[in-house]
This record gives sequence, C-alpha cells and structure tokens, in this order.
Amino acid sequence: MIAGLLTGIAATPWARAALRYAAISLTVVLFLLSIRRSGERVGRLAERLETTEKSNETQRRMLEAAARRPHNRDELGERLRDGEF
Repeated sequence: MIAGLLTGIAATPWARAALRYAAISLTVVLFLLSIRRSGERVGRLAERLETTEKSNETQRRMLEAAARRPHNRDELGERLRDGEF
C-alpha cells in the first residue's frame, strides 16, 4: 500500500524534480560538513605541531646549556675569574 503510494507520487514529473533537487542539496550540505570537520582536524593537528615544536626547542636549549656547564669546581673558578660565566 505505502510502496504503491510512494511509487505513484514519485512517478509525477514535478515530484521527480523535487527529489532530484533534494538529493543534490543533501549532497552539497554533507560535502560542506565534511570540509568543516576536516578543517577542524587540520587546526588541531597544527596546534599540536606548534606545541611539540615549542617543547622541542625548550629541550634543545636545556641540552645546549647542560653541554656548556662547567665540569668541575676548578673550571667553574676559572670561568668566574675570567668573567665568562
């Protein structure tokens, strides 16, 4: 009964045109939502990359400072006398 009714409605030319436009508009809306979601994902990834780069830069500076530190008291005293420290 319902299938016959829907078939009869879909058989008219104006109903087919309406269904066609509805399908096209639904496709466009879904495409736009997909683009929005992928844009949000890219934004989160960019933020994570920026945070990682800042962390790596800080760690690199700490390692460089540790490599330049005086190795014993004598070297520390020499640096303090020379004004390098």
